[in-house]
Amino acid sequence: MKKLLFFLWFSITSFTVFSTEQFVSSVPRKGFFPLIVNGIPCSIMMDSNEDKGVKMAIDNLQKDIFNVCGTKPEIIADTSKKRCILIGTYNTPLIQQLINTQKLQKEELNHKNEKYILQVITAPYEGIDEALVIAGSDKRGAIYGIYELSKQIGVSPWYWWADVPIIKKENIYIKPGIYTDGEPKVEYRGIFLNDEWPCLGNWAKDTFGGFNSQFYKHVFELVLRLKGNFMWPAMWGSAFYDDDPQNGILANTMGIVMGTSHHEPMAMAQQDWKRHGKGAWDYNHNAKGLRDFWKSGIERAKDWETVVTVGMRGDGDEPMSEDSNISLLEKIVKDQRNIIETVTKKKAKATPQVWALYKEVQDYYDKGMRVPDDITLLLCDDNWGNVRKLPNLKEKSRSGGYGMYYHFDYVGGPRNSKWINISPIPRVWEQMNLTYEYGVRKLWIVNVGDLKPMEYPITFFLDMAWNPERFNAQNLQQHTEDFCAQQFGTKYAKEAARILSLYTKYNRRVTPEMLKAKTYSFNYAEWERVVNEYNTLVLDAHNLGFLIPSAYRNAYDQLISFPVQASANLYNMYYAQAKNKELATLNDPKANSWADKVIACFQRDSILTNYYHTVISNGKWNHLMHQVHIGYTSWNNPPKQIMPQVIRIPEKTTAYTFIETDGYISIEAEHFTRSIAEGRTIWSIIPDFGKTLSGVTTLPVTQSPEKMYLEYDIEIKKSCNVKVELLLAPTLNFNNNKGLSYAISFDDGKEQMADRP
Repeated sequence: MKKLLFFLWFSITSFTVFSTEQFVSSVPRKGFFPLIVNGIPCSIMMDSNEDKGVKMAIDNLQKDIFNVCGTKPEIIADTSKKRCILIGTYNTPLIQQLINTQKLQKEELNHKNEKYILQVITAPYEGIDEALVIAGSDKRGAIYGIYELSKQIGVSPWYWWADVPIIKKENIYIKPGIYTDGEPKVEYRGIFLNDEWPCLGNWAKDTFGGFNSQFYKHVFELVLRLKGNFMWPAMWGSAFYDDDPQNGILANTMGIVMGTSHHEPMAMAQQDWKRHGKGAWDYNHNAKGLRDFWKSGIERAKDWETVVTVGMRGDGDEPMSEDSNISLLEKIVKDQRNIIETVTKKKAKATPQVWALYKEVQDYYDKGMRVPDDITLLLCDDNWGNVRKLPNLKEKSRSGGYGMYYHFDYVGGPRNSKWINISPIPRVWEQMNLTYEYGVRKLWIVNVGDLKPMEYPITFFLDMAWNPERFNAQNLQQHTEDFCAQQFGTKYAKEAARILSLYTKYNRRVTPEMLKAKTYSFNYAEWERVVNEYNTLVLDAHNLGFLIPSAYRNAYDQLISFPVQASANLYNMYYAQAKNKELATLNDPKANSWADKVIACFQRDSILTNYYHTVISNGKWNHLMHQVHIGYTSWNNPPKQIMPQVIRIPEKTTAYTFIETDGYISIEAEHFTRSIAEGRTIWSIIPDFGKTLSGVTTLPVTQSPEKMYLEYDIEIKKSCNVKVELLLAPTLNFNNNKGLSYAISFDDGKEQMADRP
């Protein structure tokens, strides 16, 4: 019996649904709630004093429903409608009344974190026959429930950021039942916009005027639709709170918990210090100046949801000076916590804090540095997706718990990795599953660079952060298929998922910035195999692009077609460079054609980039693919793309001699040893003419040839009769019935004429 139960469990988890059970149907059945009928949606009812962030999500739900059916649902505050969508958070009178009448179960929401209940309720209030209720245990719980409904009626979380189309529907019904995602397993789940110039920075500048609240409104909405709740903002030349005073207000309103990166303590950006700091970034010599600076940061953010970074690194994300010691760093953290208590008028532990064990800071920890138990220890990977340190399972648990800082993007040695997605999901799952099982469950954050083109790994990371226990090695591809079904429809999801999985697998073999002609060898046809694999994938992606409906073209180009084509083109370019060098060492002029291919691939890279910037979505994503990825010579990128060097071999006239093999000699017409032409006529090769390589003819065609012939040097092993077969073009006799003729001779012997009537 135990064995049978094991196989049943395995079967179920192998086909996990990675979100709430599907509750939407386009077919009416008994007991189903009519959300949209003949293009007319139900009204939305909410409490007039509902949280502003929930109201913003409801506004988005209105737009989503309008985009689905063409009619915008109205917002009502009374019971004048027979049916409605009823939305609220736990403490609102609207939801409390449902709990008091036992229409909703109190224990399902009370003291829960970020949980929603979606349920069809009969007669929730007097005057309402039926309502689709979305109730949240708190603000984010209600928001997640709203966006789950949006997703299931056909609005992808990536509808704006990847231009995923919203398919029109006239009828949508909700199945009876109680639906929920439960509570998240990881408390803080978010992304870090980093290394954002020149791509995201220039795009944001052109589109919104910079990293302001207009920009972040779209980012925050995406994070919430993906059930995330946390962010580190862009910081290369940017200061989140200082660039736009509305940034912090908007994050708090929408429900995003803000932090600052691993080397930016006390809710202050590095750029805040450059703009407003006084003195040196050195606690030995400027402790008061730094304390005053940090105090202003806590004062600015004290009323908002934040996770405060504590500790200190050198200015500009560098290690502290060599004479910095553990006792000094511990004093810095103690002083920072005193500032937090002074400003907030609460114990320091009431403010969430994180200490990032990034790079050399982990060395301080390993040498004995400790911080108070309520501070979250943020562990890190090695910047390449390999976890460096995990908690000792035998140690006492920390009240502040542990977090993980992970990377999809990185600037640093041995090479930057900023251009394209190099994160295969099996690898991400394997390392983050390890992370979760070792008790790292307080905070997960991932460096996503420019955000695009990391759409899928971001989705997976945040899905896994919500509930890592849903994932196992056998159901990862199902998640990829579910993602592709959401973006492109179910019909082509499996093939799209296969291509998406393979291109990231291929890219992870060696990152694009590290790829070069010497990466692979010609031994055992290694180079040929890897480049042919990518070329086959390009063909598959190209073919699928013709099959997928045109409505999905922009999304398909962004998520699959462009990264596959651009990555494969890079492989072809370096393969051509390798062939060029190999043939050049043999002084073989064939090296020149491979040099030409290097140039063509280098130019095609620019053409593909230009297509992404100007054609996809009518130029919406200009600048997003401008990260340099060709021409690296050190860890950091050159200022612009540099074409790989090629070698040219002087062309030389080939003297062909054809040697008999097994009684046969086969000669292409253009491979003559000598050509003789006198008078006004010349011999001309016509490339690609006929069945094989080319054809030869005389020019001008209006002139009768004088003395002209072609000579072919051949070697025959013994004297014998020779049978000659010529492949001639099927030219008709158009010259007044004079006929056509040609002659053949061997070793200056007598010509043998052949006439064609």
